[in-house]
Amino acid sequence: MAAGPGGGGALRQGLGMLLLLGALLGAAQAAVYFQEQFLDGAGWQKRWVHSEYKAERLGMFKLTAGKFYGDPVRDKGLQTSENSKFYAISSRFKPFSNKGKTLVIQYTVKHEQKIDCGGGYIKIFSSDLDQKNLSGDSRYYIMFGPDICGSETKKVHVILNYKNKPHPIKKPIRCKVDGYTHLYTLIIRPDQTYEVKIDNEVAASGNLEDDLDFLPPRKINDPAVKKPHDWDDRIQIDDPNDIKPEDWDEPEYIMDTSAEKPEDWNDSVNGKWSYPMIKNPLYRGEWQPRQIDNPNYRGVWPHPKIDNPNYSPDYNIYSFENISIIGLDIWQVRAGTIFDNFLITDDEDYAEDFGDETWGETKDPEKEMNIRQTEEEQERERVIEEKYFEQRFKKKIKEKRKSQRDRVMRSSIKKEEL
Repeated sequence: MAAGPGGGGALRQGLGMLLLLGALLGAAQAAVYFQEQFLDGAGWQKRWVHSEYKAERLGMFKLTAGKFYGDPVRDKGLQTSENSKFYAISSRFKPFSNKGKTLVIQYTVKHEQKIDCGGGYIKIFSSDLDQKNLSGDSRYYIMFGPDICGSETKKVHVILNYKNKPHPIKKPIRCKVDGYTHLYTLIIRPDQTYEVKIDNEVAASGNLEDDLDFLPPRKINDPAVKKPHDWDDRIQIDDPNDIKPEDWDEPEYIMDTSAEKPEDWNDSVNGKWSYPMIKNPLYRGEWQPRQIDNPNYRGVWPHPKIDNPNYSPDYNIYSFENISIIGLDIWQVRAGTIFDNFLITDDEDYAEDFGDETWGETKDPEKEMNIRQTEEEQERERVIEEKYFEQRFKKKIKEKRKSQRDRVMRSSIKKEEL
């Protein structure tokens, strides 16, 4: 049955209330340990603490949505504002342990300056961190997020502390490199599996023990077993039918007989003169027989494995006690990165919904605004260029007319003189 104009509005309102109720029920089930969207203006300065460690090297953060955005209020975040500076800032929340629970860490990063070298990652700390002395030497639990430097480094860090030692992920995870806002999510589960999501899509997943070197390997090569002497693992061998040519051997250097002894050469002072040595154009290097496939190749020898006596499983690699501080501890050559929509929770669905309701709702308008700004800037540049060439053209016409008048005047003067 079709609803009239009023009925359609009531229907939409009813659906909105149901969605809101669903979100509230989800929020009631989820444990949200930390959430920061910077929606209260300058209020963030009471919640975030600037480090004072070597303050002369530190840059300042400012609250802004940047040059382009999807929403001027909701897209406001902490932006790095000074080039070639370290940045260190952190916020404290009620301590908790993720033992027996999923841990989800999520936030958005926007490199609107098209960053050339600098970090965009966050760090999670225990409650005993001295926030005013936060620095690169401060021990952290987790380091997560994008890092970009030149053409080589464009990766997402996943580094977990285990027994007071940081262990980076062995998998390469590529980060986003455009100037738009992107959502980064790290999920660590009690079964020791993990996921890294970018823009709410899985970018990497696996097992913590397999993908980070926390523990010795479960299996090792059996030291009592040696490779058989007749095992041939050479893929190619020398061709026995290939014979070195008789004219192959030539010296690498020969005397330059075309050189002449300098007239001012004094044998008693400079020693006996001799021809200088030059590179021999006929020299072809050491002869090597051509290679052919080895008919006896048996492949790589599979070394038998045994259980590693030094391996002991640890089922608590994923867990941390007194998680209490989230911080930014980064270096940037070119400033302008905006950090926003921080979330730490135990609920994967809540985090995904939160990402959709924040980054998901403003990402498209943000791109549209940037495209519009780019087109407007190109139009301004085109108008300026046209004016420039128009002025040059007018100037040349003016100079040409003046030159013509001068020639006419000079011609008239000559006629009068004649």
